[in-house]
Amino acid sequence: MNIQNTSSFYKFNFEELSVVAGGQSVLDQPRLNIHNLSEADSFLKSYGFDISHEKDRINLWYFHRRALVLLTSKLKFAENEIPEVVRIPEKLEDLRNLLIWASSPKDDSLQRWSCAMLRCIHVFIHSESDLFSSFSEEIQKQVLSSFEQCVVQQEKLYLRSFKKEGHPRVELCSFQTKPFKTSSSSVIKLLAKPDAVAMKIFDKVGVRFVTNTIFDSFQVIRFLVEENLMSYAHIMPDQSSNNLYPVNEFIRVCEKLNEKHGADQNYSPEKIDRLLKSHLKAQTKSGFLNLFRKSNPFSANDFQYIKFISRKLIRIETSPGKEFSFFYPYEVQIMNLETYSKMQGGDSEHASYKNRQIEAARKRVLKI
Repeated sequence: MNIQNTSSFYKFNFEELSVVAGGQSVLDQPRLNIHNLSEADSFLKSYGFDISHEKDRINLWYFHRRALVLLTSKLKFAENEIPEVVRIPEKLEDLRNLLIWASSPKDDSLQRWSCAMLRCIHVFIHSESDLFSSFSEEIQKQVLSSFEQCVVQQEKLYLRSFKKEGHPRVELCSFQTKPFKTSSSSVIKLLAKPDAVAMKIFDKVGVRFVTNTIFDSFQVIRFLVEENLMSYAHIMPDQSSNNLYPVNEFIRVCEKLNEKHGADQNYSPEKIDRLLKSHLKAQTKSGFLNLFRKSNPFSANDFQYIKFISRKLIRIETSPGKEFSFFYPYEVQIMNLETYSKMQGGDSEHASYKNRQIEAARKRVLKI
């Protein structure tokens, strides 16, 4: 082996290795490793932008503006906290300077705020460069329309089959389509959760079913599968949560009811719920319950529900006779009225959830 430069042969950059081979997020690195404009150019080209192209420069300045608004309006940092050369384009002059300042060995205000600005720019770029950004209307239409068509109001709200005669309808307390998550909301979520990256935000589109009982919640699942409103083959198992009622115990209770009553619907959902709760209480004393919930440090513990992520094959017509297709994820939440009421008024209230997210994002973006 011919070693030309022995002074650098054993030298590695800790931050770079931590991201590539250490399982760390680039958002959690204290500094970059860029020391001049030439290195900044090379970094940006690898990232996906060529600063010599006017369109790329315009895009980068756009993301700089978005990042500044996020820091001051959404994350509530005072504008005068941010150095003028970081926030004012006329004083910053060249966005490559942020990369150089963020690489400084000094742990001063300029270095920290350059990193903070770049963290926000980074997540905005990822959040606004996915398929949803280009095809949001078509994705929402294709995902949500089949659910909406099966929800009918007839004195009460129901899930009703339009395909199968005699298929039992399911009474609902509420049905909601998830409002489109804004870019700022997505960016805050990305900043708040260390394991989150833009391609792993699965709940930009979704639906929520609120039922009277636990039994009705499982009836919703049966309805969605049997009516082929979703394919359970497309469920992403690592994203599922069920701390409402364990599936194995639910099946045991239903098997006993089936043995005793067969097809006769002698028990109301409310009466079945009492049996389910009684059974669960007995099982709690005797051993392990197979309840699970995907970790979310910002949700309150009283938020009990079934949640899963499925995927829909989206088809986009690009020209007559030609189409572009891709799978896109969406979230389904199913909960009973008791949990929904708690979510609206208790510690699980959405505003409290968002405040916890914002506080975590503030700490992460400035490495507090």
